[in-house]
Amino acid sequence: MSEGDSAGGTPVTARTAIEDVTHAATRAFGLSPAQPDDHRVSSAAQRLATDPDTVERDLMKLVLTIVELLRQLMERTALHRVDQGDLSEQQEERIGMTLMILNERMTELCDRYGLTMDDLNLDLGPLGSLLPQNGA
Repeated sequence: MSEGDSAGGTPVTARTAIEDVTHAATRAFGLSPAQPDDHRVSSAAQRLATDPDTVERDLMKLVLTIVELLRQLMERTALHRVDQGDLSEQQEERIGMTLMILNERMTELCDRYGLTMDDLNLDLGPLGSLLPQNGA
């Protein structure tokens, strides 16, 4: 066994990175740590912090986070295509209107569920935030 290996055969740095990501996911999704001594809790679903009063809002937060990530990716792709000159003026107009409408709908849905766009930006710990900051 080499110096960087642990007893389990996993390099110490890889184990640390995995633990960092695990802690970030735990914070982001409100997961409770597994209880190895508590044999009654055997299902991953039982470790989720599910509050019946907030489950709809939490689910919408997750769905809207994914939609916002996709919206931002589509917007960047469209801007890149416009910069490259790949689109006609009519296509540019249609893409611009579509992105504006999608942004308005996202804002409406966030308002409906009491969320802000900042609420959708999950903290991934050492990896940074999921969504780029505005203006970045």
